[in-house]
Amino acid sequence: MKRNKDVVKNLLRWIIFFVGLLIMSLGIVLTIKADLGVSSWDVLHIGLYYQFGLTIGSWTIIMGGLVLLGATILMKKRPQLGAFINMLTIGIFIDMFLFLPFLQTPKSFFGQLIMLVVGVVILGYGMGLYISAKCGAGPRDSLMIALVDKTGKSISSIRGTLEIIVLAVGWLLGGPVFIGTIVTTLSLGYIAGIMIPFCERTTNHLFLKLFEPNNTVHETYLDKRA
Repeated sequence: MKRNKDVVKNLLRWIIFFVGLLIMSLGIVLTIKADLGVSSWDVLHIGLYYQFGLTIGSWTIIMGGLVLLGATILMKKRPQLGAFINMLTIGIFIDMFLFLPFLQTPKSFFGQLIMLVVGVVILGYGMGLYISAKCGAGPRDSLMIALVDKTGKSISSIRGTLEIIVLAVGWLLGGPVFIGTIVTTLSLGYIAGIMIPFCERTTNHLFLKLFEPNNTVHETYLDKRA
């Protein structure tokens, strides 16, 4: 009975994990399609694409591998399986959404702005959702979490600092920087700081209701860092 319960629990975690990655990838692509400037990491990925070819998704995977290596060195422990799966699937999902014919850039500036804002919020929510599954944070979020643990700073401040550094490198490589880049860079750290603990509480509540209905203790991951 306990074994069946654990199997169902793990299956549900992986479902939440993949849904989070899918939502996060959609948010990334919406910000790209808005054509008002992309997030810092995507400025870097697109800049690398402009300079060396391949696809945006391919550079997402390659840079993810390098960042994951850095996070592993900082944390001094092997990443979870989910971190490697994240590294591979995010790039695949991004290329998949980019090739969908109905995801087009709006014709009006107002429409582009709406798409950008929706994309950033969806991106932040997807990030919080997949982290809440505790299957392993992705490369960039593993690095963020490692730096939060090492420095004691908030998620928002660490995320914001990383975004600015990556943006500078991406811009030097010729990546697209515009008003949307500023909006995304300044807002994503704040949104992540809200969405991660929110999704943690929601997911923990779901698991307590389904698997431990008599347990009233609600523990949240990184709640004190938000």
